[in-house]
Amino acid sequence: MKLYVMRHGPAEDTSASGSDGDRALTTAGRERVRNVAAALVAKDESPLTILSSPLARALQTAEIVAAVTKLDDRGGTLEVRREIAPGGRNYALVEQAFAAKRRRVMLVGHEPDLSLLVEELVGRAPAQGMQKAMVVGISVSEAPAGVQGRPIATKPRFVLEPKTLTWQQD
Repeated sequence: MKLYVMRHGPAEDTSASGSDGDRALTTAGRERVRNVAAALVAKDESPLTILSSPLARALQTAEIVAAVTKLDDRGGTLEVRREIAPGGRNYALVEQAFAAKRRRVMLVGHEPDLSLLVEELVGRAPAQGMQKAMVVGISVSEAPAGVQGRPIATKPRFVLEPKTLTWQQD
């Protein structure tokens, strides 16, 4: 499975409601997410399943990625999952997606949870942490026979830096 771990784009500092969960993407944040999604398309790295936190800024990020990558036209799905909200069970969500035989899965969530997830999956987080709209690509496969513990094996593939749209290959 190709896993894409993406942090939401830049969001407003406060929402009209005063609730953190209602903070929306800024105009510049929407543009950054569109550019990152277009870069994914250009490298044939578009997700087929997007699992998003229910918080507004993450869901808006996921919706933009879905639109730019033409997710609906390709038979893909966008799902809102509480497991990727702050403090959720991100690793379990990765295992569930792999067990369901999903092929290209994007998780859209928040810091510091995403850096912790990337570190748990591949042994290290991006040096600068998960920047807003950053994407980390990870290969997920079945753990070799006889390996105790987790049912999956992982390997880093790339980091897409959102401000410069540069690809760091692993």
